[in-house]
Amino acid sequence: MGYSFVVFADGCANLPQEMLEGIKLIPDEYLMEDVPQVYLGDVDHFDGKSFYDQLRSGKVAKTSLLNTHLFETHFRPELEQGNDIIYVSMSSGISGTYNAAKIAADELMEEFPGRFIHIVDSHGCGFGNGLLAVKAAALAKDGVDVKEAAAIVDDAVPHTCQYFTVDDLNFLKRTGRVSGVAASIGTVLNIKPILYGDSTGHIVTCGKVRGRSQAISALVKKFKEKVMDTPDQHICISHGDCLEDARTLEKMVKEIVPNVPITIAMHEPFSGSHVGPGMLGLFFYGKER
Repeated sequence: MGYSFVVFADGCANLPQEMLEGIKLIPDEYLMEDVPQVYLGDVDHFDGKSFYDQLRSGKVAKTSLLNTHLFETHFRPELEQGNDIIYVSMSSGISGTYNAAKIAADELMEEFPGRFIHIVDSHGCGFGNGLLAVKAAALAKDGVDVKEAAAIVDDAVPHTCQYFTVDDLNFLKRTGRVSGVAASIGTVLNIKPILYGDSTGHIVTCGKVRGRSQAISALVKKFKEKVMDTPDQHICISHGDCLEDARTLEKMVKEIVPNVPITIAMHEPFSGSHVGPGMLGLFFYGKER
């Protein structure tokens, strides 16, 4: 039996090959020292060490939103084949990509009045939208109607938890997430923020601790507070070239839920340029954020 609709995500979904079944990826583009780079979304083949080493050396990566034309180019061939579409977007709170996709969807549904396109505002990034794309693909594989599936995925958005910490506050300073003064003080005092995507899709601070080990423990504490016992629970950890910390986090989480699958992956470059090397994130289905 074929899929009942087509699921799109993009490179920000952070999905390794083992989680990409039934998902089509739209490439992301960014600039590294003003040199254009294309990231196709295959995190298994992303040279994260090289990318994050460049950021450590002071090189600057710049990103831009995925534009309406790009979505039209990828969506139209599916519509011409009679397929409906769900695209899981990164948060509208941190990027204009969601709005660009929505414009493309509205225009294409006028052009193809018999077809349906739904744009999911994940209110997240990285595995925060990747997990929702995986859910959408599972529904499509099970033959669920696209409109019913769209409602199910939208309902899952508030339960897709994402908590993370960063090693260098200056990367967040560049994107306006913290003030320059806060970044300087944090660096001197070894303060590590605990951040998450809130119910509006904006990145906010939910705690501050001193030192890396305390930051990892704080992520685990949030997990214990929020995690739900659900059959499709899949825990994901992404890291900005700090695999040892990711494995420490994995071990601590496994002590709480020993039988739940955990995926570890390098954090993709598109949002990785904003959080920097040493980013460590924990993603899972939980109680509302």
